[in-house]
Amino acid sequence: MPEAETGQREDRPRGASDEERAGGSRGRSEDGAERAERPPGRSGDQDERDARPRGRSESEDERADRQWSELVQEIRVAQTGVQILFGFLLTVVFTPIFQDISETDKNIYILTVILGSTATGALIGPVSFHRIVSGRRIKHKAVTWASRLTFLGLVLLLATLCSALLLVMRVVTHDSFAPWLVAGVFAWYLLCWFVLPFWARWKHTD
Repeated sequence: MPEAETGQREDRPRGASDEERAGGSRGRSEDGAERAERPPGRSGDQDERDARPRGRSESEDERADRQWSELVQEIRVAQTGVQILFGFLLTVVFTPIFQDISETDKNIYILTVILGSTATGALIGPVSFHRIVSGRRIKHKAVTWASRLTFLGLVLLLATLCSALLLVMRVVTHDSFAPWLVAGVFAWYLLCWFVLPFWARWKHTD
């Protein structure tokens, strides 16, 4: 009997048990199924990146706060430019040379001042809008309207810059080449301010 038991104990390590063999085959079948399900040419890292959630995990109020902070920084940049330009335009009328310019140039100056005024109003409007609706729990609506006012202000600022440039070129050069020069600058503004951002939005937005 002891010899028989010893022989049985010695025979067991020679092969894997039924459970181990079942587990091994099960693992191989799962690996094979995983390889079969994964499309050719894709790695595990790509699958992991695709499985990651996109966008920020934030509530509606948190998103409104973040968007408002970003919008305020953008408005500060635009306000600085329009305030400097508008302040310069207001002083031109008090210079001696202003009385000697033609009626056409005076009309261009009036148009430029009006455009500068409306651009200033549109870019400062979000501040007043936020102050009036503050505490009403409609910040997401305030962000929407402030964004629209800011975009309108940028369009008016573009018109103000081009009108002011046309006035300066007409007074300085007295040349018919001035409108073409302004048209080139206007195209450059369009490219930098609107065409490139809209192209990036269309090209890289999922």
